[in-house]
This record gives sequence, structure tokens and C-alpha cells, in this order.
Amino acid sequence: MEIATARRTSALLAVLVVVFLVLAWLLGSNSSRGVAVASQPTTGDRARDGVLVSGTGFVEGRPDVLTVQFGVETRGPTVDKALDLANQAQGRLRNAFTKGGVSERDLQTSGLSIYPQYDKDGRRISGYQVSEQLSVKLRDLARAGALISQAADAGGDATRINGLSFDIEDDSALLAQARRKAFDEAKAKAELYAQASGRGLGRVVSINESVSAPALGQRASADSFAQAAKAVPILPGEQRLSVTVTVEWAFS
Repeated sequence: MEIATARRTSALLAVLVVVFLVLAWLLGSNSSRGVAVASQPTTGDRARDGVLVSGTGFVEGRPDVLTVQFGVETRGPTVDKALDLANQAQGRLRNAFTKGGVSERDLQTSGLSIYPQYDKDGRRISGYQVSEQLSVKLRDLARAGALISQAADAGGDATRINGLSFDIEDDSALLAQARRKAFDEAKAKAELYAQASGRGLGRVVSINESVSAPALGQRASADSFAQAAKAVPILPGEQRLSVTVTVEWAFS
């Protein structure tokens, strides 16, 4: 019995030793494979093996369109009366511009509001106030001041001028120049960084752009602007356009 037991124990130990060796080999093999995989760059790592820079290009152009926000404001005891007065004033404004050579396509109704007016106690409606807005594009800047003055006179005391802005009708050529300048600036930065890091500049991975074309604007009351339009010519000045690009290059 003791000899049989010893043999079984020896056999069991031999099996355990074999299992241990197999497990050790498997663990070692997996560990080696894990190290090999970790040593290879991932797709994300390769995508970041480059440089991301921004460049901005500025250009200036002379505005050729002036947009004026006209309005009329009237009051009446009833909605119909106040609205009728506003429509008449708005019609005189519109006629002044069309007679001055402004095309119908450059006249656009841009707003309408009706508000009740209350008595001193604030309890009873005493009348109504109507406001109508007209957006006017003036393409002949040399005559813009005179046209604005004529329209303000035609609208009378109901006339309001809420603001004006200059714009460049077709800025595609200017923006193309700004884009080239922005890209050249971004590329110069990328080449500098590539050289500093001992690498070469490869292909473009991505390009994003942002365009800024602020309109020059100002505000004035009807009386002050009408007087200024008679005495001072409209001065459009220069308008700056800018394009900012963010470009990613891969290193070669």
C-alpha cells in the first residue's frame, strides 16, 4: 500500500510540474507578444506625427454698397389710423428712392411693429404706435448722401434712421487673396517646426478656415443724419477682410 501511494504521489507531482511549465510558457509567450504590440505606433499616434498650425491673411478693399436702415414711426387713436399714417410715410420714403434711381430689388421691408399706448394711469389704451422698417441698398455712393437727405425730407417727422453699413458686393477675389496669404503663413510656420525637429514636411492632413468680413457701421438720429448728408459726402473708407486657416501637415 505504501509503495502504491508513493507512486500515485510521484505521478501527481509530475503532472503538476508539467502544468506549471505549460502555464509559464503561455504567460511568457503572451508577455512577449504584448511588448511587441506596444512597441508599434497606433493609428492615432501616426496621425499625430506631424504639426498643426494656423495662418491669417488680411486684404483690404473699398466698399461699393451702402445699406441704410430707414424707419417710420406714427401714432393714432386706432390701429387703422396709426397704420395708415405709417404706410403713407413709408410710401413717400420708397418713392423718394425710386425717383432717385434706386431699383425696387434694393428696397426691402425689414420690420413692422404695433404697440398700444396707455393713459397716465396705465390702465386704458389711449392709442397705438406703429413702426415700419425699410432696408435700402445704395450702389451709387457718390449720390448716397443726397438720396438719404431727400428720403428723410420726404418721410417728414415720422422718419427714423436706425443705422447704416458698408459692404463689398463681390468679395470673392479679395477672399481668394486672403486665403493664399493665410496658407502661405501657415506653411512657413510648419516648415520651421519641421526643420527644428529634424523632420521633413509631408502631405496636408486637414484644412479648416474661418472668414471675417466685418461691416463698417454707425448710427445717427434722423435729424442729425439728414443735416450731415446735405453737408458731408459719404466716406466708405477701406474694409478689411481676413481669412484664418488651421492646417495639419504630416511629417515625412
